[in-house]
Amino acid sequence: MAMMSLPESRTEQDGSAVIRVLSYNIRSMRDDGAALARVIRACAPDLVLVQEAPRFFRWRKRAARLAAATDLVVLGGGATAAGPLLLCSLRAAVERTEDVLLPLTPGLHRRGFATAVVRIAGTRLGVLSCHLSLQREERLAQAESLLGQLDAMGVEHAVVGGDLNDVPSGQAFRRLAGRLQDCWTVQPRGGEHTFPPHDPRKRIDAVFATRGIEVLGCGVPAGLPGVAEGDLLAASDHLPVLAVLRVPAAGAS
Repeated sequence: MAMMSLPESRTEQDGSAVIRVLSYNIRSMRDDGAALARVIRACAPDLVLVQEAPRFFRWRKRAARLAAATDLVVLGGGATAAGPLLLCSLRAAVERTEDVLLPLTPGLHRRGFATAVVRIAGTRLGVLSCHLSLQREERLAQAESLLGQLDAMGVEHAVVGGDLNDVPSGQAFRRLAGRLQDCWTVQPRGGEHTFPPHDPRKRIDAVFATRGIEVLGCGVPAGLPGVAEGDLLAASDHLPVLAVLRVPAAGAS
């Protein structure tokens, strides 16, 4: 399913906000950086929830270069969150950020969450980027930790994006979708499968939103104006997921 168009970001008269949220595993920027920047810019996101951001030598400079190339700023995360990174447009006012490292299982990669609370127009929104384990039991435990982290953020509305390393029928994916809105399922617009990019057969990347947020569309932005197929294939070993959400104003019933 090609994504021909999506609503643009805007502020409603009641203080609610229509926002664009992009979740993207960028494989430590080891692929075509110019293609990556073009895809992100074409999606015109207010928030980018990155997985596999650069974590080693000069990682902060590399994250800053990506932000500059996409007309965004670094919000939080990176190596200090074991890979998840948050970028945002100047539309977002930052209230606080927190990088969360999860327990390390010997022999497996360290995992973490990049989190923030931001205000956009009259809204207040929690944001979390995650990259869950390849190992099933650890992945399920991390999904539980993610839900606990959302509770601890103390916000009514939140958005989660990540590489789940799990498919919709898997336990971790189902645990998150049981508590949160799986945005592609609620309002599919664009492609479903995100991996591998040349012949996508699995949906292991997703955007979730808390109840009360209206999902206007979500999917892989293939066919979105400005997003070239060649760039999607060259930018990373995952396809991105773009969601457009309407977030109620803070305190709205």
